[in-house]
Amino acid sequence: MDMLRYVVPVVIGLIWAGACSLIPEPHRRRFNAVVVGGAGAAYISGGSFGLGELAFTALMTAVAYIGLRSWAFIGIGWLLHTVWDVLHHRRGDPLIPSVHDSSFGCAICDPVIALWCFTGGRSPKALLAFQKAGE
Repeated sequence: MDMLRYVVPVVIGLIWAGACSLIPEPHRRRFNAVVVGGAGAAYISGGSFGLGELAFTALMTAVAYIGLRSWAFIGIGWLLHTVWDVLHHRRGDPLIPSVHDSSFGCAICDPVIALWCFTGGRSPKALLAFQKAGE
């Protein structure tokens, strides 16, 4: 298999985390909560899972709302979206209809972002300081 299929989504997740790290707190957390809430509606127009699409959007909206105050819930939202990506990929209903592996790539990218969220959405400098403190 083509390694870029796996590497590019990881790089995109790292770029996302790095770019978002430039946003000062608490705006960084709020921005990411809004984005993960929007991600919950990413597949709604495809309707592959019928009313399940609406239920998933409602769930992600609730998770995003709690995420306004909790990085952990933003991370949970990205992991929930990963599951949705996998289901859509397996069903052959990609996120971007003209890009067959778009849901597959999203399913790899989302956990990278979730891991960053579980660290508290820290900036690279803060992550390094956190790592040094734990040594």
